[in-house]
Amino acid sequence: MKILFATSEAAPFAKAGGLGDVAGALPAAMAGSSYGVRVILPLYGSIPDQWRAQMKFIKYIYVPLAWRNLYCGLFELKKDGVTYYFVDNEFYFKRADIYGHYDDGERYAFFSRAVAALLTEFDGWVPDVVHCNDWQTALVPIYMRRLYDGVPAIDAIRTVFTIHNIEYQGRFGRETLENIFGLPHTLFDGGTLEFMGGLNLMKGAIEQSDRVTTVSPAYAEELQYAYYAHGLEGVLAANHDKLSGILNGIDTVLFDPATDENLAKAFSAEKPAGKAVCKAEVQKLLGLAQRDDVPLIVSVGRLVSHKGLDLVTAALEELMDMDVQFAILGRGDWHFEQFFSAARHNYEGRLSASILFNPSLSGALYAGGDMFLMPSQSEPCGLSQMIAMRYGTVPVVRETGGLKDTVEPYNPETGEGLGFTFANYDKYDLLHAVQRAVELYYNDKKRWKELMKRGMTRDFSWTDSAKAYKKLYRDTCK
Repeated sequence: MKILFATSEAAPFAKAGGLGDVAGALPAAMAGSSYGVRVILPLYGSIPDQWRAQMKFIKYIYVPLAWRNLYCGLFELKKDGVTYYFVDNEFYFKRADIYGHYDDGERYAFFSRAVAALLTEFDGWVPDVVHCNDWQTALVPIYMRRLYDGVPAIDAIRTVFTIHNIEYQGRFGRETLENIFGLPHTLFDGGTLEFMGGLNLMKGAIEQSDRVTTVSPAYAEELQYAYYAHGLEGVLAANHDKLSGILNGIDTVLFDPATDENLAKAFSAEKPAGKAVCKAEVQKLLGLAQRDDVPLIVSVGRLVSHKGLDLVTAALEELMDMDVQFAILGRGDWHFEQFFSAARHNYEGRLSASILFNPSLSGALYAGGDMFLMPSQSEPCGLSQMIAMRYGTVPVVRETGGLKDTVEPYNPETGEGLGFTFANYDKYDLLHAVQRAVELYYNDKKRWKELMKRGMTRDFSWTDSAKAYKKLYRDTCK
């Protein structure tokens, strides 16, 4: 089978979040099988020269978009058995940042229209399935079904749409339908794109795609409830029969403490001594007291409410009353940045707040931490908890979405489990989970080490996920 993976980002070329990790890892995990997976994404100005030098120009076409007729170049690069296509239009994509521009709707409408137009332009390679991701490619199945209806080669192509984060749906005013997106008014009047008086591209993709997936089984179930679905619960309930959840994996070659050259000292489940060196190094780096006997709790991610930061701020005083150290890294909402910046002065030598994005420092925290705190309100999948476990850092998480699917609760009776969890979104439940972890750390070193080793040896690779996607593609084409 031939799969075209359409995405707005893909590591290592362009990445802003978890979608980039998925688009970089999933196709590579399927390379070499009977499934030929190719990836198409925009040719951003921010893509490093080392990759640009390896690209080969294939062709150009002109893409109609409403009243515009736009240049579309196509470049190709082959890496790790995967063919990557890059859509070139400097007006839309030669910019410093991937997202956050005033015309993002128009930019990704162009990209989606280009993907649809290029489906029969790959020198005889026509995909069986186009796999689209999030609102930036939500228009692809809509363009395919509404503007290319009756074209036999495209009619035969099936579509899969994956929701990575339902909070970002691609919502625009009614006036954009014809003037920006170049679509007929019947798509609004008929309800396919209409949502609360405006347009909702994700809604349209859910309704028009043959199959809809999200990035964990628990999140697929949660999305049918208003608390998680951000208004689309009715749409997802109506399309329940084609909805499924497939858990993301992580790149276990990239995230491997035994070979990670950025660590102060390598370590593994069999030879864990290097983790203590990593802990001492991160304590020194962050200005924390050099203590090997105190649990270091770390948190890496965006400082926003849905990551559970309001729980952490509410519970911080009681949390720091325990004999622990706490280090947080990330950027986000101003009030969270200010709160943690001020808090480090109240707990000098015990609390560190790094208000920045720094991949090297995040790697040091994953490796040097004892516990990883992730009390999310919602979490479609989450990669951080899997990376933390890979580095022997025990997760403390809320039971939601992918956190629920990946972190088996520690059972004090049997010693089984992978981390400490709580269900209610409540600061006291969070504190109780942390307290249980701290007590085990101090009182039962043998079980703590077993818990660390179990997480380090758990298979979080893409192998099982790739098998599930292969089955999904087969079922979609039946």
